[in-house]
Amino acid sequence: MKKLFVTLLIISLLGTSLTGCSKSSASEEASAPAPSDGAESADPEGDLIPFKAAFCTWAGYAPLFIAKENGYFAEKGYDCDIIIMEDESTYGAAFVSDSIQMLGQVMDRDIIQYGAGAPEQYVCTMDCSTGGDGLVATADIQSVDDLAGKTVALDKSATSYFFFLQVLADSNITEDQINIVEMGNDEAGQAFIAGQVDAAITWEPALGNCGEREGGHILVSSADYPKAIIDVLTVSSTFAGKHPDFYEVAEECWYQAVDYLNENFDEGCAIMAKGLDLEVEDVKAECSGITFYGREENAAFNDLSTEDNVKDIAQMAAGFWVEKGLMENDDLTGFFPTLEADE
Repeated sequence: MKKLFVTLLIISLLGTSLTGCSKSSASEEASAPAPSDGAESADPEGDLIPFKAAFCTWAGYAPLFIAKENGYFAEKGYDCDIIIMEDESTYGAAFVSDSIQMLGQVMDRDIIQYGAGAPEQYVCTMDCSTGGDGLVATADIQSVDDLAGKTVALDKSATSYFFFLQVLADSNITEDQINIVEMGNDEAGQAFIAGQVDAAITWEPALGNCGEREGGHILVSSADYPKAIIDVLTVSSTFAGKHPDFYEVAEECWYQAVDYLNENFDEGCAIMAKGLDLEVEDVKAECSGITFYGREENAAFNDLSTEDNVKDIAQMAAGFWVEKGLMENDDLTGFFPTLEADE
């Protein structure tokens, strides 16, 4: 009990330094659900095993709505309850308290939570941003080197910072030569369009709307760094320990959902839009900057004999967060149970 309290305290403190991926106001954010006794066993009628899946408002995670709507979980014996949780800082504690059993989130954040004691483990990669995020700049900034002495808006507690530092690593300047103003991704994009900063790390719709400011353009996007922003599906190792087939069920349902979306794009986007409470066209616009990872893409990315495989990227992210003081060490042993079993 003492260990659980300490773990919750660590994750709670960590949460104060992290902001969510919310595209809504704080008043609209969903709070973490209460723990469910039913999450550990079949329902009273013995039909389906209930579990809760959580993620924020982002099309990259939304094929899980397809999996639920089309009955992929149900046909494998599980009852999926999807919860929109905009505040990422609550995810780790939700895993610890068994309030959620599945999560869609950017991988480098999962790694922070895992390092802090959250009982979560990798199942598969859901998607990567291939143009949905980027660095917008004024007309006089034509290269990353031109950012020296300029003001850049970004969220230092988010993956956008991780992305930005990778971009800087390929330039001839350092972070110290830039005036960084911290704010959320949406706010950063809006500040740029309003003429308040010289550049910003942002996402859609501000990314595509940067031209509303005269001379505004996309200097670099995640299409140039396709493995910088990766979303992954993780599950509770506590829950999976009681239901050993849950890893396989989660992975297979995701692949079925991606297959359906690829083959029935309009219908799939309609299901996702309904679940996310967004317009269908907005979901389609987000999807244009996303590469969904199905069975074949995961097979290639999970191949540990290849360069820049999923574990390589995870290890790089862990090293980054250790350097920034958000992780004590970069030991990810146990985070990739199925991949480690194959080594």
